[in-house]
Parts: sequence; C-alpha cells; structure tokens
Amino acid sequence: MKKLKRVAAQASALALVASLGAGSAMAQDTVELIYSDTVQETDRRSSILKEHFSGCLGDGFAFKPYFGATLFKQGTELTAMQRGNLDMAALAIFDFYNQVPEASILGTAYLWRDYDHMRKTYDSGVMDELIADMEEATQLKILAFPYIGTRHVNIRGDKKVMTPADLEGVKLRMPGGEGWQFVGEALGASPTPMAFTEVYTALQTGAVDGQDNPLPADKQMKFYEVTDQIILTGHLISNNVFSMSRSKWDSMTADQQGKVEECAREFQDAMDEDTIQQESELIAFFEGEGLDVYEPDKEAFRTHVLDVFENSRFSADWPEGVLDKINGL
Repeated sequence: MKKLKRVAAQASALALVASLGAGSAMAQDTVELIYSDTVQETDRRSSILKEHFSGCLGDGFAFKPYFGATLFKQGTELTAMQRGNLDMAALAIFDFYNQVPEASILGTAYLWRDYDHMRKTYDSGVMDELIADMEEATQLKILAFPYIGTRHVNIRGDKKVMTPADLEGVKLRMPGGEGWQFVGEALGASPTPMAFTEVYTALQTGAVDGQDNPLPADKQMKFYEVTDQIILTGHLISNNVFSMSRSKWDSMTADQQGKVEECAREFQDAMDEDTIQQESELIAFFEGEGLDVYEPDKEAFRTHVLDVFENSRFSADWPEGVLDKINGL
C-alpha cells in the first residue's frame, strides 16, 4: 500500500511539473511588444492603435503601449529600437535622415498632391527599393504608413498670410531635427524646435507665434484655444512610419509575423478612414470656435517651397528618378 501511495504521489508531482512546464511554454509563446508614442493616451490615434492593432493581434501577443513620450522622448525612438530597448514606434520620416539621407524625399513639402496621390504612390511599388534601403540601414521592419493628416500653418494674431513672404519673422514651432526645421524655413517662417507636448504652453505665452499640424492634432491638443487662425497651406500629407525593430521581427515565427502585418494594415486603414472623416468636419468646428480658417495662394506656396527643396542639400540625396516617378502617378 505504501508503495502504491509513493507511486501515486510521484505521478501527481510529475503531472504538476508537466502542467507548470506547459504554462511556462505558453508564456514563452506570447510575444511581448513594447511600443512608444509621443501622442497622449487620450488621442484618437492611441485609441485606434489599441482597437485596430492591439485588438487585432489577439491572445498570442502582449502589446504594451506607452503614450505622451513617457517612455522615450520624441525623436529618440529609432535609436531605442536599434539598441534593443524598444520594440515598436510610429516614427516621423525625418527620424531616418541621419542614417538614410535619401529618405528625405518623403519629407519634401508638396511632394504629394493630395491623400490619394500619397496612398497610390506607396501602393504602386515605386517606393519599394527606398523602403528596403531604409529597413536595411536602420535594421527596422517597416509595417505601414498610416495617414495622420495634412499639415497646415496655425498662428496667433490677425496677420493675413497669403504667400511665403507673409510668414517672414513668424516664430513657427516645428519638431526638432534638421529636416523639420528646413520645412519651416522653406515655408518662409523662422522655425523653432520644440517637443509636441510643450506647444500649447508656448503658444499661450507667446514663446512661439504658431505651429503646423494636421487639423485633428490641432483639435486634440486644443491649439485652437491659444491661436487665432489656420492657414490651409496643406504643405505636408503626413503619415507615420509604423515600425518594429528587426531583432524583434526576426524573433517571431512566420505565422506571428503574418499576424503583425495583417494588424498593421488594419490599423493603417482605420487611421486613414478616421483622419479623412475628421478633416471633412473640422474646418466648421474651428470656425465655430472663432478662428479664421482660409486658403492662401497655394500655387505661390507650392512653387516657392519646391524650388527651395530642389536647390537644397536635401535634394542631392534623393534617389535618382524617384521624384519623376512620383509626379507621373
């Protein structure tokens, strides 16, 4: 009898170990994804990300997002991914400039005629070689280019802005980085580098005269409370570079990689749809808040800005023939 009890006890212990081992294996099979973003957790982009990317991934993934630049400061996410300290981020195209100078073409103001032109270009294959070069140089996997809105100039005061000359002397907040500052210069303003989270206070105190962002961001950050007008320059059809570190990508199985790509595309489609819907409604909202919203001489802006870009050091790095291919679509 004692021998039978010992055998039963041993069997029970083995079953427990097996059970714990299975639980450990299941935990190891779950892919943890640490994500960092500059936008606040209350931002619509954050909500769409959680619903359409994280929600799409399912139980095989543990998606852990950090918002409001609480994990990494704006502009430092690329380096964090390369060092293995971060798995995913929504990067700006200018984050790539120092490591992939030819990527600067994607940050050229007035490169895209409109949203449809931008999306058509990315879907056409024209950019495939450049994207592959970006991935190779930075050791990232680029998953999607979600549309976050068309950037317009938003300023204090009642000075009418119809051409780039009218922005002379205007202290325009632009994100930090050489590429972003050059966009501000090309528009005719005096660019001032500043973190996104500091812009409201800077406008409120007069530390800057204005800023540029898509209309949904203007509403989300309540910039309309501390500015007087929005000039519909439409100078950048903006999208983020939704990316993952190559080391994290390579650690996943083919099925897991496929799921991430599927969910990234769902996130991109949801972002595009929401952004377009908001942009169709927000001019009326801002006018209702007392802002003067108007379109300047767009052709004057486009001609001036493209001339500045094409005669700058940035254009020397553009991949040969790509601009003509984009313009031909």
